[in-house]
Amino acid sequence: MVDKKTTKQTRERDPDRFLSGVFVLSVSTVIVKILGLLYKIPMIASLGAEGMGYFNSAAEIYAVLCVISTAGLPVALSMLISANAQKGAMGAIRRIDRAATSMFLLLGALGSALMIGFAEPIALSIGNADAERCILAIAPALFFVCCSSAIRGYFQGFQNMVPTAISQLIEAVGKLVFGVCFASVAIRMGYSLPTVAAFAVLGLTLGTFLSSVYLLICKAIAKKRRGTRGASDPTIKERYWLTLLRIALPITVSSSVLSITRLSDMALMMRRLQEIGVSVSQANVLYGSYTTLAVPVFSLIPALITPIALVSVPQLSAAIESREYARQSLISERSIRLTMLFSIPAAMGISVYAEPILSLLFSGEGEAVAIAAPLLAILGLSIPFAGLITTTNALLQSYRQTVKPILSMLTGAAVKIVSAYVLLGIEEIGIYGAPISTFLCNLTVTVMNLLFLSRCVPKGEASEGMASIYGKPLGAATMAMLASLAVYAPILRRSEGGAVAFLVAAAVAVFAYFGMLFLIGGVSEEDLSLLPMGDALRIRLKKRIDKKNKKREIKDGMTK
Repeated sequence: MVDKKTTKQTRERDPDRFLSGVFVLSVSTVIVKILGLLYKIPMIASLGAEGMGYFNSAAEIYAVLCVISTAGLPVALSMLISANAQKGAMGAIRRIDRAATSMFLLLGALGSALMIGFAEPIALSIGNADAERCILAIAPALFFVCCSSAIRGYFQGFQNMVPTAISQLIEAVGKLVFGVCFASVAIRMGYSLPTVAAFAVLGLTLGTFLSSVYLLICKAIAKKRRGTRGASDPTIKERYWLTLLRIALPITVSSSVLSITRLSDMALMMRRLQEIGVSVSQANVLYGSYTTLAVPVFSLIPALITPIALVSVPQLSAAIESREYARQSLISERSIRLTMLFSIPAAMGISVYAEPILSLLFSGEGEAVAIAAPLLAILGLSIPFAGLITTTNALLQSYRQTVKPILSMLTGAAVKIVSAYVLLGIEEIGIYGAPISTFLCNLTVTVMNLLFLSRCVPKGEASEGMASIYGKPLGAATMAMLASLAVYAPILRRSEGGAVAFLVAAAVAVFAYFGMLFLIGGVSEEDLSLLPMGDALRIRLKKRIDKKNKKREIKDGMTK
């Protein structure tokens, strides 16, 4: 049965809910990423680089199984619930929810059971036998994450992003607090390093449990408020689980490719380093330093670019639906240019200042910083391509080209695995093969996605060309970096530590970059509309410009 009142209210609230939802989820994602980075600081202080090697080995396996279990199904669930919510078909929503919940719980239970039952063979297969206890400790988290994902998809179907955002924060804070506490207790009890790492992993598991409990409470309250409107129609016997799988499968495959690649990267790193004479303990130190220090800093920037993709998709989808070809071209170009505006200066800054950044974040971890800094400098070069992958994938999906991102990422994964295998096995290159292979992978995916996109996006008459999209951000970032280095070197010579010099140089770089951008016309008012809350920012900026112009006109009039 269709509830007309519910349908009308839902439609009226859709635009506001979408905009506020994107903003809430964007802010939550940024906070979670920052908490994840901060989490590494006390953890490496407690476990050291070697202990983080055991920890991250289990975390990578868990992450891959998480993506396989939860990447596509929450999206599919939210799509089906949203479609039926528009019609007020609450009976159908209940059946979809039941089908999805049973699938999620089954996947979570199977995944956790596999990790528990095959913990030892998995640890041996990646060349890190002592990581077995960490794998056992993290196994239950997969079940809780599957439970949480089912509820997040349910709320997202009603365009309510707040429970998802809060649950992510609960998980991140729980992981931070309990992970550090459990590791401290294990150290005081005198346990071995692999066991201490397993205790730290239990904090992550407890964080996911608390997140799922919060979501269960939210869902129970939401269902009670909605009541029993829209009774089920017993004549409808659609198999919603098949529909869920049809929608989820392409998304899952697309999301799983790079996660599986990271897992193979870990296995290759551990094994190939040992083949060139590195001990198991030292291989864990190298791997732990790379994944605990370098990778989280590198991953922070692409996460900040995700909101651009979130906002550009509905705008581009609307332009495609209404066949506004000029607007399609405009939105696509601006999405890519905004990605470049953020990622190019970030790439330069991280590559040039890798050592000061890590020293500031992980003070007291001199050995790990010395290992990770040159690796981060190489990873920094991949940032623009990692950002473009996020944006171009979203644009291609707006054009319903779901297979092409899968094809590009499979090709990139193949490049990553082959290049990592070769480079890690060369004694003169060793661990540097990991970030180099990441660069080659991201470059491959980006080039393929841009080629695919060029065949989809119509050529607009007002196309700004390569110089505006790539050249202006590159020129402004180069000038800003030169200005920051001019300040950094003298201050560094006069100060005892590099933290003050770096912070001053970073501030100079930011001001110089945005100053150069506005000077050369690298950003426009319309670009701001693709950012969360961008329209409000654009209007405020326009008012300020108009106010300055008016003052200038009055001053000129008085002079005359």
